[in-house]
Amino acid sequence: MGKRFELLVFDWDGTLMDSTAVIVASLQSACRDLGLPVPDDERAHYIIGLGLNDAMAHVLPDVDPGAYPRVVERYGHHFRLRDPATPLFAGAEETLRALNDAGFLLAVATGKSRRGLDRALDKTGLRTVFHATRCGDESAGKPHPGMLIDLIDMLGAEPARTLMVGDTTHDIQMAINAGVASVAAAYGAHSREQLLALRPLACMDQPHELWQWLKHNA
Repeated sequence: MGKRFELLVFDWDGTLMDSTAVIVASLQSACRDLGLPVPDDERAHYIIGLGLNDAMAHVLPDVDPGAYPRVVERYGHHFRLRDPATPLFAGAEETLRALNDAGFLLAVATGKSRRGLDRALDKTGLRTVFHATRCGDESAGKPHPGMLIDLIDMLGAEPARTLMVGDTTHDIQMAINAGVASVAAAYGAHSREQLLALRPLACMDQPHELWQWLKHNA
């Protein structure tokens, strides 16, 4: 009997890379630079993974959308300053390589820009582990199912045999919208309670737990 899942799609920030605090601090610094309202940690955590316009509208609801490009520019500046020191979560690389060796198709669906993801893949040495990637500037933003649908089509997979792995409700809702199963990462941006409310198949506390779960459920 074949595997229950053939394609595993991972979010990047907060799921594979321990970058949640960096994203929050960079966004807050960008707003501070421009004299805009500085979002608190909870509001900043919520927007991780969203498309640009949706993220800005949530975090700066009273700011003219014409200011969004300046916020994005300053955010990018602060993120790049912090990014070189941002690590993968412990066990993430080993888990990905084990899954690759086991014959799973691996992909990334991220709100990051293509340039940002390519930089991260090169930095971590994980480019060859993934069979396909899709970024926020190449498709509709989460929780729209576009990124997942694109990856399924690109790799000739089936929704019923695809599993989304992510740390935010946006990831899990994207999976629901695409008709795809999901597993939540409770160590990232959104709380276990928020994630469980969307009924993922499982909720992990560490990256390596995914491989153990798949051994029994895939």
